[in-house]
Amino acid sequence: MRFLAIGDVIGKPGRIALRELLPALIETQRIDVVIANAENSAGGLGTTPETADDLLACGVNVVTGGNHTWKHREYGAKLDSDERCLRPVNYPGAPGRGVATYTLPDGRRYAVLNAIGRTFMPDLVDDPFHAVDRALGTTDAKVIVVDFHAEASSEKRAMGHHLDGRVAAMWGTHTHVPTADEEILQGGTAYLTDVGMTGPYRSVIGLDPVPSVARFLTGRPSPYKLASEDVQLRALIVEVDDTSGRAISLERVTRKYPNI
Repeated sequence: MRFLAIGDVIGKPGRIALRELLPALIETQRIDVVIANAENSAGGLGTTPETADDLLACGVNVVTGGNHTWKHREYGAKLDSDERCLRPVNYPGAPGRGVATYTLPDGRRYAVLNAIGRTFMPDLVDDPFHAVDRALGTTDAKVIVVDFHAEASSEKRAMGHHLDGRVAAMWGTHTHVPTADEEILQGGTAYLTDVGMTGPYRSVIGLDPVPSVARFLTGRPSPYKLASEDVQLRALIVEVDDTSGRAISLERVTRKYPNI
């Protein structure tokens, strides 16, 4: 089974790039399952039912979330009604689900788990390590992949080792900055600290550099404005053995799209 994990999709530039670049990527790389983090897909902050549907319509199979998932209140109903849309499993009492099991047309089954970190993160959430332990007990799928939405690379590395041998892959999202530490851990779990964002890279993590720099220079709030240049799709391809549920290979992928 071949998975394509797409980093945080940033607003309209990221959605357009995904719509234009994803079909060819699925075909040429023989992708079975596409998973995209959508917590910044609506104007660069949050997810709406419309932006989630936009991603699903262009070839994404499962949409994951993060700390901005709750920016648009109307998305809660979508999380409750559409099992293809996940939110972090360790939000207590939240709408929707953080783990789900799916079946491919040929009968092969897989599960996707979404969790959020606590280190340097603003939200009050349950311990992600115990939360993923509980969530793993709710699926009987042999192939399980995890999107861990966290700030600290140390917490992501720790989660990778915590899950090693129990899931096929764990990748990080949230920082919008791709890392180059992809590896298959000792127990057979594919790991990458952060996939990076799908959006404008001539920016400060997706935002126009001018107001972003001004915020650091003055310490005062500045307008939130999306950037639009050097739009790139960043993703991770993971191939998994269907029988053992362990990773065979992993590869970082970059595709560029003209400025929007």
